[in-house]
Amino acid sequence: MSFFVQANGIQLHFADKPGGSPPLVLVHGLTANCRCFDVVASQLAPRLRVIAPDMRGRGASDRPDAGYTMADHAADVLGLLDALGLGQVVMGGHSFGGLLSLYMAANHAERIAGVVVINAAISAASERTRELIRPALARLERAYPSFEAYLDLLRQAPYYHGWAWDPAVEAYYQADVEMAADGSVYPRSRPAHIAAAADGVIAEPWRAHLARVERPVLMLHATGPYGPPGAPPIVSPEQADETRALLSGCAYVHVPGNHMTMLYGEGARAIADAILAFVNG
Repeated sequence: MSFFVQANGIQLHFADKPGGSPPLVLVHGLTANCRCFDVVASQLAPRLRVIAPDMRGRGASDRPDAGYTMADHAADVLGLLDALGLGQVVMGGHSFGGLLSLYMAANHAERIAGVVVINAAISAASERTRELIRPALARLERAYPSFEAYLDLLRQAPYYHGWAWDPAVEAYYQADVEMAADGSVYPRSRPAHIAAAADGVIAEPWRAHLARVERPVLMLHATGPYGPPGAPPIVSPEQADETRALLSGCAYVHVPGNHMTMLYGEGARAIADAILAFVNG
């Protein structure tokens, strides 16, 4: 179910899957949109209510030219919670969204009952991030003759190498683009906004933030190759361990797949099972 709300001075789009308590807010990755959680949310409902916003500059939310620091993104989420009348939630996210969840637990602990970190580590908050997102920024800079042409390009991405394409991923990419009158499509996100959001992540003192996290944390980690066999994962075991060691209470669950494919199929089922055990424990 898809909705819009005014939050922190902008219009935010969000998906809301009804279910039980506590409500779970899931934030997508740096260049992603809320539809990346469709399969996970379906696995969790109706046992948990799952709210997944499109963060500013992504999906169907507003695309202001400013406001891409972690504090700005946190204020957007707080505005969403206020608009929905939600006091305390379990806050989680994938990649960038996982780091934002930790940021909020450190700086807005009164609103956060627990944290779910899906394939994120503080080592990602480095200059290497700019290199990792360069192919994504290049993809956002051009138009494509059709949605099928856009999908053809994405099917060739290294992180889908050898993966049995899941049709559910197409809804995610459909939410990634807008269609022109001639049938061509162009990405909704602007490269400058994504780059600004990456700068916002890199600027934060993450070790200091993690030292203030007192809520329970669940870390979900996929170590599949981010490319052909032998390619390294996006988050290595050593990087995951570094982040876990900085948190006073952090449970760890390994999830099948890689950084992208973990959100579908067997990986989505493992994520849902781990989250349910975490919130009901």
